[in-house]
Amino acid sequence: MTCCLMLLMYVGYEWSYDKQFKDIDRIYAAKLTLNVNGKLLTTDATPNKLAGAALVSLPSVETASRIAMGESTKLFGTANNNFKLTTLNVDPGFLKIFDYKFIQGNPETALSEPNSVLLTASAAKRLFGSVNVLGSSVKWDNSKILKVSAVVEDLPKNMTHQFEALQPWSFFEQEHPGEKDNGWGSITCFTLFKLKDKASFEVTDAGVRQLIKKNDKETTLQAFLFPFGKYHLYDHFENGKSAGGRIDQVRLFIFLAFCVLLIACINYMNLSTARSEKRAREVGVRKALGASRKTLIGQFVMESLVLSLIGILIAFVLLEGVLPYFNNLLDISIQINYKSPYTWVTLLSLILFTGVLAGSYPAFYLSSFTPVKVLKGFTGIGKSSLPMRKILVVVQFTISICMIVCAIVIYSQIQFMKNKPLGFNENNLVQLDLEGEWLKLQKLEIFKAELKNASAIVSATEFASSFTQGGTITGDISWPGKAANDNSIIDYRSTGFDFVKTIGTTMVMGRDFSPKFVADTATSLLLNESAVRTMGLKNPVGSKITWGDQSLNVIGVVKDYTNEQLGAKSKPTVFYCNIAQSKVLLLRLNPDQSLSKSVQSIKDISLRLNPSYPADLQFVNQGMQQKLKTERLLSVLSNLFGCFAIFISCLGLLGLALYIAEQRSKEISIRKVLGADLKSILVLLNKDFIKLVILSNMIAIPAAYIIAVRWLQKYDYKVAMTAWPFLIALFLSVFIAILTVSFQTVKVAKANAVDALKYE
Repeated sequence: MTCCLMLLMYVGYEWSYDKQFKDIDRIYAAKLTLNVNGKLLTTDATPNKLAGAALVSLPSVETASRIAMGESTKLFGTANNNFKLTTLNVDPGFLKIFDYKFIQGNPETALSEPNSVLLTASAAKRLFGSVNVLGSSVKWDNSKILKVSAVVEDLPKNMTHQFEALQPWSFFEQEHPGEKDNGWGSITCFTLFKLKDKASFEVTDAGVRQLIKKNDKETTLQAFLFPFGKYHLYDHFENGKSAGGRIDQVRLFIFLAFCVLLIACINYMNLSTARSEKRAREVGVRKALGASRKTLIGQFVMESLVLSLIGILIAFVLLEGVLPYFNNLLDISIQINYKSPYTWVTLLSLILFTGVLAGSYPAFYLSSFTPVKVLKGFTGIGKSSLPMRKILVVVQFTISICMIVCAIVIYSQIQFMKNKPLGFNENNLVQLDLEGEWLKLQKLEIFKAELKNASAIVSATEFASSFTQGGTITGDISWPGKAANDNSIIDYRSTGFDFVKTIGTTMVMGRDFSPKFVADTATSLLLNESAVRTMGLKNPVGSKITWGDQSLNVIGVVKDYTNEQLGAKSKPTVFYCNIAQSKVLLLRLNPDQSLSKSVQSIKDISLRLNPSYPADLQFVNQGMQQKLKTERLLSVLSNLFGCFAIFISCLGLLGLALYIAEQRSKEISIRKVLGADLKSILVLLNKDFIKLVILSNMIAIPAAYIIAVRWLQKYDYKVAMTAWPFLIALFLSVFIAILTVSFQTVKVAKANAVDALKYE
């Protein structure tokens, strides 16, 4: 019950994402489909004109808001403190869509002025030491003075859009003047809508689908509305249709919770019926005194319900003890909400479900005894229930074996992704945000030169954004031989010089960007191998690529590398040399110097040259490890609860072995008197159980194969399905069964034969 409750609490945590908002059923996110050679690609990015156009032309839309793409962390400072805060740039309508709890300020006016900022309570305390900071001034990015217009309570972790500071969209446009000029073909922001009535969804969705086409006749882009309450769980789309996502993991954990509880209920059934002989006379006496079968069934079910209630009480004590470790393991924040009616409904349902399920079979079986037979000393009462108990053991082990196989496959896939070459060297590679003095090219070059002189790094290059995050795409690229109907999507990234050397990848042909060639910053491109395949270029180096109205020259081909999504193929990507459009600096640390010394040198030199911006170094290999977070979570839980399921199954097997050994004690004694040795008796008692376990394997292995293959389908690069997981599961289940049964049967086999036969 503790395991079941823990899993259900995690499911509830995932399910409750964004459900804190009272109007969640009227909030929708805009998504966009792009037709890529006949296949629809779905993205969260939309044109920045979509929100305004919908407000004007669709009367069912109450309000809308844009959110600038990309997680932005900016420096906010006061006279005494400087901190980087996670920032979102949004329209004022954002505060009308989501009902945050305001400590200070008014949601109607909080984002009305360009130079205003809304802070969370913890951010306000970090900066000012207090949450009562309405009207206080804070310096943004060490350049502009902003006024604190509101303070809201800290956001729970189970909210999609996390921030420590909110800034108006008008401020974002001041900092990025080109944003106003973007056309309908530029997808640069997220868009949210709140409808006046949820019943108008279909009409509004139909209107949104037509908006881009009305304003851009040549486009193949189409926006549509998706319920924001499903945004977190249903995050995977195939060919324009929702195809699951995190919801698959949630369903898996519900199934896992059910399996653990079912196995425990089966144990109760087995052990209750195994004790049938001891309760046979009680049933006979009660029936003889006039008790009906209905009354007896009620009694046995009530006993089961009382045990379920006691189990829940103990489970709660255990749950409170292990919950902090569980939260730490998964990096989440789950607490038992005793005030919530859902908590008590869940507990009551669990007690009733467990009590009735576990008690039903024993109740019907025990109440079926005939009074005359049991009161005459009828023996062998439990024999008629033996086939059912064997079926229950088979069900137990089938579920457990499935869990073993799936846990092995998940672990194998994680190891495969960890060990598969990424195509670049993630070790000793760090990144640093380009801000403050680093935005001045001359100062940045001095910084890199000093780092090399201090032997802290061996090379450095600029990059478009965080190296382990996604980037930008375009369909406005042409190449020699491109078909008229080819609308392939190409990723693009800006870099600096020595890009290939710094990230530690390989040039397949051609050369890297170099300061020796002036044209590299204006008309040169690098392609990766996927881009070469997409374009069908036989001799890529020297080819002319047209991007918009500009003709560019391919100077080299970079080996495909994986840095955004483990287990997925590299996307077709072009690289262009433009330091001004890059946001991070990638540094290759000197392998001949200790890591701590190199990092300290970078921080010291950065502090001297760029004192307003503390150097926040991020290791790329740590970012890559985060890519496996979901798989690791699945692996940990499947291993943990899979082992527990096996343990419970063994208890059930032990109970059945105990019962059968007691039933056959006289037979065993006679065999011993006739000369049977311990080995032959153990084989006799074990072989029936081994048959059950092998039957379980025969059922479980095909089921586990189907489950594992379906789970692996989402990866482009996946571990091959071999016989080893199934053989390991077979060996483990048989070994554990033999060990469990032998533990009990050895005692019976070694017992003195006289004790069992002296009354015969």
